[in-house]
Amino acid sequence: MKIISSNFKKGEAKVKIETLDDLWYLSQVIDAGDVVKGKTLRKIKVGSTEKEAVRKSVFIALKVEKVEFSKTTARLRILGTILEGPEDVQKGSHHTFNVEEGTIITILKEEWPAYQVKRLKEAAEARALKILICVFDREDAFFALMKRAGYELLANIHGEVAKKGADAPVKSTFYAEIIKQLEEYDVRYKLDKIILASPAFWKEELLKVLQNQDLKSKIIQATCSSADESAISEVLKRGEVQKALKQEQVSEEMVLVEKVLAEISKQGNAAYGMKEVEEAVTAGAVQDLLVTDALIMKLREEDKFEKLDKLMKLADKSKAKVHIISIEHSGGKKLDGLGGIAALLRFKLAY
Repeated sequence: MKIISSNFKKGEAKVKIETLDDLWYLSQVIDAGDVVKGKTLRKIKVGSTEKEAVRKSVFIALKVEKVEFSKTTARLRILGTILEGPEDVQKGSHHTFNVEEGTIITILKEEWPAYQVKRLKEAAEARALKILICVFDREDAFFALMKRAGYELLANIHGEVAKKGADAPVKSTFYAEIIKQLEEYDVRYKLDKIILASPAFWKEELLKVLQNQDLKSKIIQATCSSADESAISEVLKRGEVQKALKQEQVSEEMVLVEKVLAEISKQGNAAYGMKEVEEAVTAGAVQDLLVTDALIMKLREEDKFEKLDKLMKLADKSKAKVHIISIEHSGGKKLDGLGGIAALLRFKLAY
């Protein structure tokens, strides 16, 4: 995302959408009650009947009523009523902004919470690293591409090994197949890093036969307990991966969720569920507030977001860090299982 201009103290930010990931970020910062300005297509009557109308590009200001984001279609829709526009556009009528790559909009708010400014700057300042994860053993290999809001599973290939016990050698053709797949993805996605993970010593064995030095220079080794899709989430939590993923939100989010779960398991400094978290925020006890994007979207769709919105802004004003957690990874799914909201506390409360 490109921030063309901004004055957050005056409540203004003009942005250009450059990637599909930007749409997810925008869905987290545009709220009901905001005003969005930009060019949009609008059906304009040119005669006395509905059939006599043309679609034309117009510049309007829209009072936001609802924001809809679809992960499957990667489409962002901003619904609301028209505040300003040309003479042939009726003020007060409903309209929908369809936001896509290349769209330029100005967002106006009465106040920009710090966590929303952070989200916008995250999208603008850091190019997402292109990171491939490969988890494998002597029989299977899984390839996944990291996204800002999770990961995309690309392929699963199977090797052929003799069943002679755990130490049976991997056929060289399977290593060659894995390397070929890595090289293809490196060219296709212009990878920055490759996380190569396996149980036992399989990764070291593969590196012995890897001749491509450019590819080898991008590899970070990690250990996992199995070679299936669940191992991808396991790898993201490991300490040796943190350094490579310092620009990636996913790993940070998963670590935060694990901290919450650890505190809950020992009845420590954590709260979860709307009631407990609301009490903790009101008491000024929250250090980190975690909310899933799914909960935000659900409450928006049900027109029940106002309570959560006020809670997040109150936490922000009390110097808590507010984190919007994607449910595209296992950490987000675990948090969703806790009601979609939890908090790490500065001090323990008696419930």
